Amino acid sequence: MLKVGLTGGIGAGKSEVSRLLVGHGAVLIDADRIAREVVEPGTPGLAAVVAEFGPGILTPEGTLDRPALGSIVFADPDRLAALNAVVHPLVGARSAELEKAAGPDSVVVHDVPLLTENGLAPLYDLVVVVDAAPETQLDRLVRLRGMTEEDARARMAAQATREQRRAVADLVIDNDGPVEALQAQVRTVWAELVRRAEAG
Repeated sequence: MLKVGLTGGIGAGKSEVSRLLVGHGAVLIDADRIAREVVEPGTPGLAAVVAEFGPGILTPEGTLDRPALGSIVFADPDRLAALNAVVHPLVGARSAELEKAAGPDSVVVHDVPLLTENGLAPLYDLVVVVDAAPETQLDRLVRLRGMTEEDARARMAAQATREQRRAVADLVIDNDGPVEALQAQVRTVWAELVRRAEAG
């Protein structure tokens, strides 16, 4: 099994790279998706988040009000650290379960947005970083996700710098160009991952 950490700044296109890798045969473990699952209504995770941040972070239906929580944690590094202290161990445990279920010859791609920030690179056999220029990220967040420029810049500033991400990368996928260029790079990276998996 080859364990790959996949990361990239918000708006860099990591989700698209994940999708393409799955198309080539990767087993995807998506930390963001798991992070949503571990705080669904009725979970110990949601109870722990409410205990930490108060009932104001719940919608009237009892689900996590992500924008409300986001407005608290993205403005305050200490509150973000408190949230991570609750959620990260739960995500780690679930990720380990899913990894164990993958076959011994699998290329397992862990999609981890905050891999760099949380010093997680040593957990993987190699790290793939999806990289884009800050102006590209900003354009995508405003144009495709409907964020305000201020909100987009705040989210970007809360993450590792481009240089910090590239410093932990074994392979870099440049995603400033058209989707065809991205597809070609992902094919090349996939071939390298398969080669490394087979080499053991």
